[in-house]
Amino acid sequence: MAMHVTVDANRMPSTRSRKSRLYPWLVFALTFALLLSDYMSRQVLSAVFPILKSEWSLSDSHLASLNSIVALMVGLLTLPLSLVADRWGRVRSLTLMAVLWSLATLACAVAASFDQMLWARFLVGVGEAAYGSVGIAVVLSVFAPRVHAAMGASFMAGGSFGSVVGVALGGLLAVHLGWRWSFAAMAVFGLILVALFRAVVNERRLARYAVDQNQPSAACVDAPRRLRAPLSSLYTNPSVLCAYIGGGLQMFTAAVLLAWMPSYFNRYHHLGTAKAAGVAAIFVLLVGSGMVVCGIITDRIGRADMSRKWTTAVVFCAISLVCLPVGFWLASGALSMVLIGLGAFFSAGSSGPTAAMVANLTHTTVRASAMGTLTVANNLLGLALGPFVVGILADHFGLLRALELAPLTYVAAIVALVIGKRLYPAGVRRFNALNESAAYSLR
Repeated sequence: MAMHVTVDANRMPSTRSRKSRLYPWLVFALTFALLLSDYMSRQVLSAVFPILKSEWSLSDSHLASLNSIVALMVGLLTLPLSLVADRWGRVRSLTLMAVLWSLATLACAVAASFDQMLWARFLVGVGEAAYGSVGIAVVLSVFAPRVHAAMGASFMAGGSFGSVVGVALGGLLAVHLGWRWSFAAMAVFGLILVALFRAVVNERRLARYAVDQNQPSAACVDAPRRLRAPLSSLYTNPSVLCAYIGGGLQMFTAAVLLAWMPSYFNRYHHLGTAKAAGVAAIFVLLVGSGMVVCGIITDRIGRADMSRKWTTAVVFCAISLVCLPVGFWLASGALSMVLIGLGAFFSAGSSGPTAAMVANLTHTTVRASAMGTLTVANNLLGLALGPFVVGILADHFGLLRALELAPLTYVAAIVALVIGKRLYPAGVRRFNALNESAAYSLR
């Protein structure tokens, strides 16, 4: 009997090790796939902008409001819903969110007027509100901190990749089947994915495979429920605040590219709806690819010194600040496309570094709430504000001029990130003091 126990015990670590290498990637794949659905449902609207503008006689401001209402609701509801998810259960929360945004996207397909579409998009925003923050918290919980920038950037890049599919496929379906089928297809895809996600991912398995630098020992499995870091810790660390602000501001121009590139190619390169969406999708793909590559670069550069991750974020912003205005100013030609493409590649490159900084400086028990705060900043300062501001500027000065001006927000982002780097050592000391206090309280 004892011999059997010994053999089983010796085999267990090998089995767990093998599982631990596979299941985290499965969690990432399914959570990432739902993020694709999230942004497919959100950005398919951009592909049909020209059709809706003509069919419903809408101004650019009206079109921008249909886009920005989603990001606005995400910005307003992310934090409270993230707090709920930290307590009610992240998997259950993600499942409910995905069902809601899919059904709301289906409502977009049957909208008969601008007002009905606006209400349906409002519900899409409610459903998508906390998915990014809770989803990234789930992903980071099963991966080691040393790869958080790469994993965080790769996850958030799902927004760009989902936008690519939403814009390209949406434009194609709109031309061949009508714009309503563009929304219906995204809704069905989301409902299929959420069923698969719920069948594979659950809270118990996530807890079993959790990997975290401040995770309690196995003897204290229930400790996080008994003791939580105070919510004030999300806002009392100045370095984290700089990461929130810098991360949000760097998303401003990336959001503009996601929303307005199809219209740019339609108006200034005289491409039809489907072709404009297809070409724009290439540039949106560059945004997502840049997020992944920049995250990997950041992890490599910051391996020995975590503060270098702030520097990479600043460099990525600076490249886009230079390339995008010049590219749009040139208006046409190979050099213009190269500069716009280069600027798009680095336009959201700071997403991984800022997510890594937030994750590294906040306690695991409030991780979803921390990512929720970052998502609030990303949406209110970037995803909601960017397309809407450019829509207003386009009505007054033309879309091309508005696109030239949009990258100036990188100046403010760079200032916030530079300040964050200077305050980072003090932020680490504050975080370590919080962990020591938590560990002492658990004894």
